[in-house]
Amino acid sequence: MSSVLFNEHATGDGHTIGEIVLNAERSLNALTLAMIDAIRPQLKAWQEDTRIVAVVLDSAGEKAFCAGGDVVSLYKSITGEQGDPDFPERFFTQEYRLDYELHTYSKPIICWGSGIVMGGGMGLLSACSHRVVTETSRLAMPEVTIGLYPDVGASWFLNRLPVGTGRFLAMTGSPVNALDAVHLGLADRCIESGQREALMHSLTQARWQESGTIDAHGVVNRTLRELEQASRSRFAELDTPVLNATPLIRELMDHDTTEQTVAAVLAVESDDSWFTRAQKTLAHGSPVSITLIDEQLKRAKYMSLAEVFRSELSLSVQCCRHREFPEGVRALLVDKDGSPAWTYPDVASVEPFFIDELLASPWEQNPLEALG
Repeated sequence: MSSVLFNEHATGDGHTIGEIVLNAERSLNALTLAMIDAIRPQLKAWQEDTRIVAVVLDSAGEKAFCAGGDVVSLYKSITGEQGDPDFPERFFTQEYRLDYELHTYSKPIICWGSGIVMGGGMGLLSACSHRVVTETSRLAMPEVTIGLYPDVGASWFLNRLPVGTGRFLAMTGSPVNALDAVHLGLADRCIESGQREALMHSLTQARWQESGTIDAHGVVNRTLRELEQASRSRFAELDTPVLNATPLIRELMDHDTTEQTVAAVLAVESDDSWFTRAQKTLAHGSPVSITLIDEQLKRAKYMSLAEVFRSELSLSVQCCRHREFPEGVRALLVDKDGSPAWTYPDVASVEPFFIDELLASPWEQNPLEALG
């Protein structure tokens, strides 16, 4: 069975809705190179097809929209098990091209981000014009746990969160629920998960053309607004741990060095389960990742979207050439012993030359030079 499905739904007034379904439920719809290579030409075809007025991006199953990229295949390539040393560069290049194409797509793309949305899944969700989350959504960029850093455009969208919040979420890998996601601007609409079929029904029954003009974004906005209003009671009791912690996060992130920031977060005495989980992840995360996260976000602050993806491609490929990332994947996802042997014992020990090596471009010309 194909790991990604493409459907077309006829509307009542003669137009068509395209649907992309991530169809790898057993792997929590983790994004593979094969899936990426299937999606990109279909998006291009629909872009040029005048019948298509909008696209829906969703997934099979209820547990996850997309739990991340295919890091196990990356690990196998890095360690020689897969026999394809060029795989990391091809994977990241194609993934970032897909993300950029979603960001710049002219037709509305509704992403149904229900359940787990992590890593590569966040790249997809963040790139779509209409980002829907549900009561089961758990958004996160937990790369600090595997010796990587938040990529897939996170250097761009995390820098646009309230002061300090993006850094905190990146350094701690903390999950974000639906209400917090909308408050932060990581999502646009909170809609009850049981409304997914109603969404497609409403889109196919909508009038897409008035007086000879198609207002696709307006139709999508009206449809989602109605579904969000019908879902309000479902979210009334949901807590907002990130919003509640925003003043504290801003204070904790206001230090002069990464080492001081980490120490400040770990020193807080709290009985808030969301915050204490953040502390635990930070304490056990990769010191190289924590240092990289701080430096990458600083460097990317004023970059364009295309520049961000070029910068991330360079850094991601370099991470695959050093031991920290494969060791993190081994400990968490391969051997699953939960005991990574990080290159450095703590952030204070991380040597500047090591970070400089990771941040140096591996090519004279970046493979994504043509973006933007």
